[in-house]
This record gives sequence, structure tokens and C-alpha cells, in this order.
Amino acid sequence: MDYHVHLVEDEENLAEVLKVYMEKEGWTVTVFHDGESAMKAVNQSCHLWVLDIMLPGIDGYEVLKKIKMDGDTPVIFISARDQDLDRIIGLELGSDDYLAKPFLPRELIIRAKKLLNRVYEQVIAKKMEVSGYLIDSHNRKIFNGNESIELTTKELDVVLLLVEQLNQTLAREDILYQVWGRDYVGSTRAVDDVVRRIRKKMPRLNLETLYGYGYRIVSS
Repeated sequence: MDYHVHLVEDEENLAEVLKVYMEKEGWTVTVFHDGESAMKAVNQSCHLWVLDIMLPGIDGYEVLKKIKMDGDTPVIFISARDQDLDRIIGLELGSDDYLAKPFLPRELIIRAKKLLNRVYEQVIAKKMEVSGYLIDSHNRKIFNGNESIELTTKELDVVLLLVEQLNQTLAREDILYQVWGRDYVGSTRAVDDVVRRIRKKMPRLNLETLYGYGYRIVSS
């Protein structure tokens, strides 16, 4: 799906970096550097707002109020100020996610993709068959026929993540962030080790490697 993102960020260098990262995902990005120009665009159609709080003139809170008054377009709020207070106020006003500066551009992309998928894409079925395995995401179980496959928590998390993004390649860094968390200090070798164990336990699973990048599960 060709998503259109409205990015509101007064730091021009940061705005350009984020714009480049989002365009690499195939998204169309419109950039606003102040609250006034963003307010004028609230009635223009887009799939996602990425909105800084600290803006010249009209601040991000006022823009967020206007966005939510006129519709339900999802919003990711970003701020370098008091994190807890900004997060609480932003959520109360209707933001869907929050990022505290400084953050890695990839973290924004990961959060944006998850939010866009949740809002606009078809939700994964609670039970589905992939490569002859029955995957019950609701109960977090995988079956080979009538036999339950014993997977560790990390192995199961990786399988469910890749099945949720079926036929799409995820970077090792994205898998590491979503399964191990942002505070994990190890290397992406942890992902490779888990994938190796999954392949041993689920040999029919079409778990493909894109060398130098990441992994995907292909439907069959």
C-alpha cells in the first residue's frame, strides 16, 4: 500500500533524514516545519502524522487536537522535553504512539510500520496454516498435525512476527528490536541463532534468508 505521511518537524536536518528513511519504505512524505503550515494541512488526506511537540508558533499539542477533532488519522508524537509529562498529555489528546528524542530513524520506521499495519492492513488470522504447520497466534502454539511443536519464547516470537509479515523480508535489526527490545545490547547474531533452531524444529517452514539483510517466511 502506498502510504502518505505528514511529517511535522522544525529541525530541518532531522526532518530530511526522517523523510529519506520513510521514502525508502515507498511512502510519500510531506514535510511541515511549523505548526501553522501543519494546521492548514489537517484537512488534507494522509495515512499517518509524525508530529513534534516543540514547534515555532502553534505547538504540537494544538495540531494534535485539530487532527483528532477532524478525524481518526493515527499520530506518532515526538518530543525532547519531559518525557513522562509529554507522553501522558499526548496520549490524553489522542496520539497513538510516542517517541522521545533522541531516537534512531529505524525506530520510528518500525513503530510507524506497526501502526500503519494495525490501522490499515488486514489483521492476521488467529489460526492459519503455513508450510503445513497450524499456527495459533492467539494461544501462542504451533502444531505439526496433532503434535505441538516445542519452541522457546524467542523462537515462537520470531515465527509469529515473520508470519504476521508473511512474504515480507524483515531486517535483522528490526527483528532484534521487536523481539528482544530496544534495551538489548547483544548483536544480531542472536537472531541468526534463533532462526537456525527454528529451521531445525520446523524443517518444512519456508524461512528464507536475504543475505546481508534479514529473513522472511514465504507462504506455500
